[in-house]
Order: sequence, then structure tokens, then C-alpha cells
Amino acid sequence: MTTSRKEVEIKLPVADAEALRRRLARLGARPAPPGRLHEMNTLFDTPEGGFAKQGQLLRVRVEEPASRTGRRGRAGKAGAASRRVVLTYKGPSVAETAGEAAQGGRYKVREEREVSVADAEDLQGILESLGLRGWFRYEKYRTSYRLPASQHWAAGLHVDLDETPLGAFIELEGTPQAIDQAAGLLGYAPGDYITKSYRALYLDRCRKHGHPTGDMLFSSKNK
Repeated sequence: MTTSRKEVEIKLPVADAEALRRRLARLGARPAPPGRLHEMNTLFDTPEGGFAKQGQLLRVRVEEPASRTGRRGRAGKAGAASRRVVLTYKGPSVAETAGEAAQGGRYKVREEREVSVADAEDLQGILESLGLRGWFRYEKYRTSYRLPASQHWAAGLHVDLDETPLGAFIELEGTPQAIDQAAGLLGYAPGDYITKSYRALYLDRCRKHGHPTGDMLFSSKNK
């Protein structure tokens, strides 16, 4: 089944993941099933990079359950049974409102379409047969949190704690009002909002430190 929606989100830098988890707990947020996940993401594009030039993204994501500690501690047979493959399309970023456009865009807003797929290898084969290529991989660990139903303002808000080779970030996705309120309760201000993708942040890091660019992996020399 394919889902289509408008995605409104921001990232926030996390200096201390454990402190952030404690703050979430004080707000009543709890990890959502299935818990901590390992994600391997591969971006696909034409050989000429046509999607990227248009601000579009085509991504294959493979999710597997991961242990609470240990970067690569995944759950054996249970992990294989719970493996999830998702094909995602994201359109170019747009402004949420005319006022936001005048401010330079506080949030990242774009169309998103997703479909679950049975097999990552078969999907990759189809994309490659169409002339596309996997040109960038990045991995992370994600734990999703949900605020209690009594927090009516947070209905539909997604709160995701991401552990990446660049460090930890929290992603907030929902209405602008819910994003602002959640960010404030977590100790952040609008000046902390990040709308860049993980790839863009990774390229910034590589340029800053003079590292060659490549895939953004925990095993990478560029992390």
C-alpha cells in the first residue's frame, strides 16, 4: 500500500542523548514499537543526477530491530522476520506558508510517498534495470517516541531520535505548531532548527575537515 502526504519536519542537534531521553520521559513520551531500529538507506538517481538536480529523492530503506546497546547488535532470527523494506519518493522542498517563505523557511516541507516492498534485492534490481543507480548510502539507528494521548496538541507528531555517524539528532515531524511546542519543551529555540538532509550535513562535515566524501557509514573513515 502506498501512502502520500505532505512532510513538515526539522532536525535538532543532540549533545547528550541520555539527557534527551530523560527529558522525553519527563514529558511522558515513550518509545514506540518496535523500538530501536537500524536503518540502511540507499539513494537512487539517474547517471546524470537528474533527481537531485530537481530537488527530488528516491530512497530504498532497510529497517531491522537493533539492541539498545551496541551499534550493530541486531536481533537474530527475530530481526530477519521483522525486516522492513521501504521505497520512498520525496519531492522538492517548498515553503509551508508565504510568511515562512519570506523568513527563509523555518521547516522542511515536501511531498512524500512511501510503499513497503517485500525484497530489497529485487527492488534494487528493478531500479537498476530502469537505468537508475544507487549513488549514496547512509546508516543510522532510530528510536521513535510518542507523546501520551492526553497531550492533544501533539496528535500526529512524530518524534524520532537518530544516532548517526555525525552524532545524534532528534527529528520532529508534524504541524508547525506542534513542532514549535515540542522543540520548546525539549529546550530548543527556532534558531536551533536544521532543515538540511543528513547527506548535506555529512558533506559539510567532510569539507570542513578535508575528508574525501563517500558513503555515510559507522565504519566509514569520514565519520
